[in-house]
Amino acid sequence: MSQKATESQCACCCGAESEEALQERIRQLAREYRGREGSLIQVLHMAQTIYGYLPLAVQKIVADELEVPLSQVSGVVTFYSFFSTQPRGKHTIRVCLGTACYVRGGKKIVERLQELLKVGVGDTTADRQFTLEVARCIGACGLAPAMSIDDTVYKQVKPERLEAILAQYEENGGENP
Repeated sequence: MSQKATESQCACCCGAESEEALQERIRQLAREYRGREGSLIQVLHMAQTIYGYLPLAVQKIVADELEVPLSQVSGVVTFYSFFSTQPRGKHTIRVCLGTACYVRGGKKIVERLQELLKVGVGDTTADRQFTLEVARCIGACGLAPAMSIDDTVYKQVKPERLEAILAQYEENGGENP
């Protein structure tokens, strides 16, 4: 198989469909919502579920099929934090940098994760296991510093505990522990 064909199959996280097939699914989906007021966010959610993220090519398909300006689609994608323009990892790590977490060492948690994962904030590891993000508050102020991996909240996190926390995901074949 050529490298181009391999890259086309790797557009989404699952790799089961070619990039062209995924884009066609998004075209058909968006056409169904054409002319429906207020459907842009809903279509973008579904497109991200299909494709895995929302690169400019996918945003253009949505804009064309909904007959809205690309600038409007891009504005929505970049405004809302739940949309991603980059490939996402299997697991999302969010480190709280709200006041309590920041004061109690949240920044050190971010720095250590960047070292361990070899990524910056907003980036995904090369193996697509983890995406590193920061949050303004995850609602665990009394447990600061806190972070979450997917739906699991880790409280009173210390930089020296991070390797053991991440190892739990590797030991479970990439699944949640």
